[in-house]
Amino acid sequence: MSRRYGSRGMLNSFATQRNREEQQTQSSASGQGGSSSRRPPPGLKGKEIGLFYKNLNKEKLKQREKKNNSPVFRLLPHIEERIKTILNNSKSFRSFIFDERSNSEHDDKYHHIHDSQFKRKFLEIINGDIEHNLAKAISMESELQRNSDIDKILLNEFKDKQIQSDYQNMLKFRLKLPAYHKKSEILQLVKDNQVVVISGETGCGKTTQVAQFILDDQLEAGNGSITRIVCTQPRRISAISVAERVAAERAEKLGKSVGYQIRLEKIPTREQGSILFCTTGILLQFMKTDPALKNFSHIILDEIHERTTESDFIITLLKKIIPKRTDLKILLMSATLNSERFSKYYNECPMIHIPGFTYPVQEFYLEDVLSFTQFKFPEASEPTVYRKYLKRYKEQQHKKDEFLDIIQPYIRQLRTEMKYGEHVFNQLRNPNSENLSLELIEKLVRYICNKKGPGAILIFLPGMMDISQLNRMMLDSGCYPPNKYIIYPLHSRMPTIDQKLIFKEPPNDIRKIIIATSIAETSITIEDVVYVIDCGKTKLGRFDVKNNIQTLEPEWVSLANAKQRRGRAGRVKSGECYHLYCKVREMTFDQYPLPEMLRTRLEEVILQIKILQLGKAKEFLASVMDPPDLKAIDLSLDLLRTLNALDKEEHLTPLGYHLAHLPLDPRTGKMILWAALFSCIEPIFAIAASLTFKDAFYCPLGKEEEANKKKLELSMGEYSDHIALAEALRRFEVARRRGNAGQFCREYFLSFNTLKLLSEMKTQFAQYLYEMKFLDNDNPGDRNANRNSNNIALIKAIVCAGLYPNIAVIRRITKNGAVGWTPEDGSVRTHPSSVNCKASNFPSQYLTYFTKKRSTAIYLHDTTCISIPILLFTGPNILIRREKGKCIISNFNFSENIICEPQTAEVIQELQYALNSLLEYKITHPATVLWSTFEGQILNAIIELISQKDQEMGYNNDEDFTYYNSD
Repeated sequence: MSRRYGSRGMLNSFATQRNREEQQTQSSASGQGGSSSRRPPPGLKGKEIGLFYKNLNKEKLKQREKKNNSPVFRLLPHIEERIKTILNNSKSFRSFIFDERSNSEHDDKYHHIHDSQFKRKFLEIINGDIEHNLAKAISMESELQRNSDIDKILLNEFKDKQIQSDYQNMLKFRLKLPAYHKKSEILQLVKDNQVVVISGETGCGKTTQVAQFILDDQLEAGNGSITRIVCTQPRRISAISVAERVAAERAEKLGKSVGYQIRLEKIPTREQGSILFCTTGILLQFMKTDPALKNFSHIILDEIHERTTESDFIITLLKKIIPKRTDLKILLMSATLNSERFSKYYNECPMIHIPGFTYPVQEFYLEDVLSFTQFKFPEASEPTVYRKYLKRYKEQQHKKDEFLDIIQPYIRQLRTEMKYGEHVFNQLRNPNSENLSLELIEKLVRYICNKKGPGAILIFLPGMMDISQLNRMMLDSGCYPPNKYIIYPLHSRMPTIDQKLIFKEPPNDIRKIIIATSIAETSITIEDVVYVIDCGKTKLGRFDVKNNIQTLEPEWVSLANAKQRRGRAGRVKSGECYHLYCKVREMTFDQYPLPEMLRTRLEEVILQIKILQLGKAKEFLASVMDPPDLKAIDLSLDLLRTLNALDKEEHLTPLGYHLAHLPLDPRTGKMILWAALFSCIEPIFAIAASLTFKDAFYCPLGKEEEANKKKLELSMGEYSDHIALAEALRRFEVARRRGNAGQFCREYFLSFNTLKLLSEMKTQFAQYLYEMKFLDNDNPGDRNANRNSNNIALIKAIVCAGLYPNIAVIRRITKNGAVGWTPEDGSVRTHPSSVNCKASNFPSQYLTYFTKKRSTAIYLHDTTCISIPILLFTGPNILIRREKGKCIISNFNFSENIICEPQTAEVIQELQYALNSLLEYKITHPATVLWSTFEGQILNAIIELISQKDQEMGYNNDEDFTYYNSD
């Protein structure tokens, strides 16, 4: 079978012959007594004696290397000579690109960059500050200029609309909304104040009505030409669905007075007298070019109670803008009653509350569900106490004791009420009753379908994998035939066209079932939902600052979340909400979820601070509503410096400038920029998309071994989860063109929907880089942009360049898999889902990884085995020193040293300098690589060096470490 990205290949014959000759020489010297007496055997003369001592020194060096456990790096002679030739030929080209550098002010520091549009923009960013930008922006003319002719046109158009039957019919519905009863009060508050906080219960109409109130009021007052409202939503589907609803209520199509804009998808509005719905990220993009927001008259931030990083960031930034833009109106809208916090942050600005309008919703808890379904949880097993895992055992025991302390008194209380049977009490005592049970949910769905009246069912689950498993479980059960049921999965990463399907009402004899994440909690309204099943869990990413580890684990929702979920029922008639936790557990919930900025890494936030010229990261972040931990800021600053996105003074570098303009994690952003430079975009885009979102592999119960074998097959013997991700998407796209993608996904345990999304994300990446001039077109399959996509060593190198310093050293192999080591954590393991978990014959001792998470141990996720040359050309902190006639390469953040010949070290240093020079030149002069020039020759030299097989590099064969053994 042909492979687009190549394969590992057999041991090079040149290296095999070389190793055989060296072994014969060594055994000959040993047999003649040289190694014991350290004297040449009798009969040797002249050059023969010299060769004897040369071989003896080689043997000494190898023994010392084996003792010190230091790998040896050797370049094959023909590769070394070719690289030297390229470097010599490219000297004039490199001197043309770069002059001597200066370390003074920014302008001098970057004097070597030729004058260009990029240089002007870049220097403007790193030399500017927000105060100067605001003053400059305010002094410039706004697009919102008073035009009496336009005011009259817009007013007459609005009057004509009011007598249309479509508008009248919609108005009858709007008049019933609670928000409409507060219309005059809201408008008066907006008129008298610059900032207003509006809170509203589910169904009150604030999301669809408030922006319309303002627009209509301004049109009637003859202010249409100076009115442009932007309303942010935390999710793509919310921005689109709300825009469509508002346009329908105004009896018009999108694109007139109402529009939307999300990432790479928009229907723009007219410039004046309009409402634009967008994601919070899009508003941030606007602020990069329009810092004073001169092109808007009103900013409405909706769903601020969710406390996303972006919304908190914008709230802080607006506080700096409003003193300069006294005519700008800010409305903060929250779905819950925590408006006091936002009011206090904005100097006690006024608040208004809109009551909700929903039909009664009857609530049931786990005790009720167990009574209805007679479900039994698996018996909880007693954990065995191993000394090695004593700490974890104690944690589990503490958790169990805490659970019993809560549940036992509650069961005694329930007994007195005599509402439930003994079966319910027995199940509530089981600790497994607090774990997510898809089997219980499926049984509850079946109960509702059989016992309850018509109406859609909305099921809340923590994550996409849970949605996929429940969906498959229901389809495989045969109890939900398509002529009676229609099942929709719903999560934020689905294509918007698929997300929209959930709003369609099915025929009367078909029940709709939606399986969703917390995306369905707010903003979007699915009108026909009558039954809600709330699993009580949500997936929240957290960042353990102390251990520099990220986690994404299911945890209990907050009371605010639970209230929102309940409110999804009862929109069209009386509803029911089934909470899959007991009532006493609800009493332990937090009031509100923890702000996202306190539980995530901050690299992307810091890049936004820099691109918006907001000064030092710590100073700006100290001004947000809930400032993050200072250590979290330091860790993110360190990573950005390692990525060469920031310099020592915390200023953006040219690379950082580009990364700040990409809506990606800076690590994956760096990958796709390098991919464009080295012309291997398809596999890297696939990997970056998977890491940005998630990989498409799933592992069904009972088929774990089969699924792991299929993933291992896709890794093509490359000891790399990243290669498996790229190959999975490549084969999916081939299968899709042939019309058998579904069969392929089933065979390889892959999610069709996820792969479809990843494929779309590749196109988005190509569009970004095309707009930034790093690609000639926006086609990710372009031949010229993929000339090196078959080079796996290059793909690994680019992945490592993005993930550095996430490097682990493999220390030993056990029956449970490889045990590695990192400077921060000590002992670490590859996660069981990794293709490297059970590997033994690693070609190198180094792994690069995407994340590490702590559970029973510290596990590395998404790993790739990398060679020494890859490490040399992707890590910035490489030191080379001479020691006893050899060169020692060190400072990979590890204690390991790598030994090489002095002439090899010289080649490495010069090639590194050439690469860094070329990288900086291409970053500062965005354009595709001219492969026929010295640009291409330098890159080809690097590609040839990192592509040299591990077996050809002279690694030791230490019997104590399996990873040194070659195939």
